[in-house]
Amino acid sequence: MRSVLAGILFCCLVPSSVWAGGQLDGVRLSDHEGKTRVVLDMTASAKPKLMTLRNPNRLVIDLPGFSVASNAKIATGRGVVRSIRTATQANGDLRVVLDLSETAKASESRLAPGGGYGHRLLFDLSTSSQRTARKTFTEAAGAGRDVVVAIDAGHGGKDPGASGRKGTREKDVVLAIARKLAKRVNEQPGMKAVLTRDGDIFLNLRDRMVRARNNGADLFISIHADAVDSAQPRGASVYVVSDKGATSEAAKLLADRENAADLRGGVNLGDQEDMVAQALLDMYRDLTEAGAEKAGKEVLQELGGVGKLHRSEVQRAGFVVLKSPDVPSILVETAFISNPTDEKNLRSSAHQQKVADAILRGVVDYFNKAPPEGTLLAQKGPQKVQGPAGGSQKHVIARGDTLSGIAYRYNVSLRNLRSANGLRNDRIRVGQVLSIPTT
Repeated sequence: MRSVLAGILFCCLVPSSVWAGGQLDGVRLSDHEGKTRVVLDMTASAKPKLMTLRNPNRLVIDLPGFSVASNAKIATGRGVVRSIRTATQANGDLRVVLDLSETAKASESRLAPGGGYGHRLLFDLSTSSQRTARKTFTEAAGAGRDVVVAIDAGHGGKDPGASGRKGTREKDVVLAIARKLAKRVNEQPGMKAVLTRDGDIFLNLRDRMVRARNNGADLFISIHADAVDSAQPRGASVYVVSDKGATSEAAKLLADRENAADLRGGVNLGDQEDMVAQALLDMYRDLTEAGAEKAGKEVLQELGGVGKLHRSEVQRAGFVVLKSPDVPSILVETAFISNPTDEKNLRSSAHQQKVADAILRGVVDYFNKAPPEGTLLAQKGPQKVQGPAGGSQKHVIARGDTLSGIAYRYNVSLRNLRSANGLRNDRIRVGQVLSIPTT
C-alpha cells in the first residue's frame, strides 16, 4: 500500500512536461480565408499554452516537454507573421515566438496524423482589419454583394518580365493597364476590383492566386505582354488553364487539404472524406473551367475591337496563376512587347486605357450573362458599362466602333454624345478621340 501511495505522490509532483513530449519538425505558414494560418508539425500530440504580447506584438506558444528537431523547417514569415523564433525555457519547455506586424486573434485546432503528416497544431491568426473586411464581405453577401474582380499585374519587383527594344518593361506597362482596369471596374455599379499588386513588388505565383481567393474573387484576370525572339508576331491573346494544369492543382489541394484555402462555397476540404473531397473538387473545377472559357471569349472579342489579335480563339496553357479550381481565371497577353508597333502602343497611356476598357466590356458582358448568386448584378439584371464618376472620359475610336454603339456602351444619349464632341452627324474615324459626357 505504501508503494502505491508513493507512486501516486510521485505522479502528482513530477511536472507534466516529463510525461508529455516530442519534437517540433517544422512550422509552416499560409493564407487561409483572409487569415494567416500557422501549422506546427510535431512528432506527438501537445497541449500548448498561449500568450499574446504587445509592444512589440507577439504570439507565444509554449510546448511542454518538446524540443526542436535538428532538421526542423521553420518558415521565415508570411501574412501577419513577420518572423518565427524558438527557444528552450529553464523548465525544459519549448517556446515558439511569432513576431507579428499587428495585434491578432488566434484560434486553435488540432489534427491527428494523416495524409502523410504527423501530429499538427493549427493557429488561424486574424487581425482587426482582416476581421472587418471579412465581416463586410459576409454582410454584403446577404444583402446583394458586389462581384469581385481580382486583377493581377504580371511580374513586378525583381522580376521585370519581358522588355521591348525601346527598353519598355513588361512589369511597368501591365501595372499601368491593371490600375486603369481596376479604376473602371470600381466605377461599375455592383462591381469591385482587387489588385494583387499595386506597386513594383515581387509576388510568387501562388500568392497571386491566394490573394484573389482571400478577397472572394468571382473572376481572376492576369495581365501580361508577350515576347518572342522575332519582331514579327504581334497582337493580343487570351488563355485559360489546360486540363492537365487544372488536374495537377486539384491533386495538390487534395494532398494538403487541411492547409489549403477553403473553396469559395465555404467547403473546407480538410473536413471531408477522400471521395467526397475529390467529388467536390471535380464539381468546382468543371464549373470554374466553363466560367473561365466564357469570360475569356468575351474579353477576346472586345480586344479584337481595339487592335490586332494574335490568336482568334481562347488558348489553353498550364500557367500557375490560372489553376485555382474554384475561381474562373484568365490570362490576357495584351500585345507583343517584342514587336515595335505593339511596344509603341503599350507605352501609350491612351492605348493602355483602350485595352483596359476592352477588358472591362468583356468582363461586364460575362457577368451580365452569368451573374453569381447573391450579387447585386443577379438582382438587377444586365448592366451597361458606366462612365467614370465625377467627370468625362475619353474614348479612342477603334475599328468597328459606331457612334450609337459607343453611346450605348457608356449609357449616354446619342444626342448628348454628339453635343459633347461638336458632331453634326454620326461619322467617326479610327483614332479619333471622343469625350464621353457624365451620365
